[in-house]
Amino acid sequence: MLFKDEEIILLIIAGTAVVMLLGVFIISFLLVYQKKQNKNALEKELLKSSFQQELLKTRMEIQEETLNHISRELHDNITQVLSFVKLNLGVLGRNLGEHEKMRVNDNRELIAQSISDLRNLSKSLSFEHISVMGLVKTLKIEVERVNRSGIITISLLVEGDYYTLGEQRELVLFRIFQEALNNALKYAHADNFKMSLYYKAQMFNLTIEDDGVGFEPELLKNNGGSGLRNIVNRAALIGAEAIINSSPGNGCSINLSLNPLVQETYVNGTYSNSPG
Repeated sequence: MLFKDEEIILLIIAGTAVVMLLGVFIISFLLVYQKKQNKNALEKELLKSSFQQELLKTRMEIQEETLNHISRELHDNITQVLSFVKLNLGVLGRNLGEHEKMRVNDNRELIAQSISDLRNLSKSLSFEHISVMGLVKTLKIEVERVNRSGIITISLLVEGDYYTLGEQRELVLFRIFQEALNNALKYAHADNFKMSLYYKAQMFNLTIEDDGVGFEPELLKNNGGSGLRNIVNRAALIGAEAIINSSPGNGCSINLSLNPLVQETYVNGTYSNSPG
């Protein structure tokens, strides 16, 4: 009888051990499976992010190539034609009376102003101009050009000691300015546009504000406002973070922060931040 009791106890212990081992196996299997699922999901997300970044990079390269082509066409063709017309008007005016000569001179001045505006526009489209002049000087020239047009009033504030952020970054920041200005004119119907650049040793900040009609914050969450989404995506491409705030009737503000000591690098199909 005692032997049977011991046998039953051993069977219970053995059964319990088997159940426990089976439980450990199942739990281990589930953990490994979940870990693998998480890894696959992460790899899928990285691939998706990499694809989106590469697509945006390609779009930007195509856009820059197109803008540079337009810039050359404006500078080499249209301004040359207008200069020829201006020259011909000067020759024609020599044989006219005083009244007609005055009208010809007025037209020559209008053509001269058009040539100047086209050349400035050509420079604002060209990457080479930004790489030579730098971000701040290029912005100042563009602000003066737009303010002369009278369509909107732009103010530019630069604080801190200017230092270069690199050609690619400064080009992207200039395109962000152009995108924000286009939104302020086309959609917000703003009268005033403010831009501030803050240079610090380990942080660069760009702030853009307009006094336009504003919009509902849900617009961005619902993937609306392609121009505003372009600003966020462009910022991410250079390792910066852009925060956009707005509400109906209160205009729009864009705050962009960037650590100049961190560079956005493309390695093995993925983007990562690394020390500059």
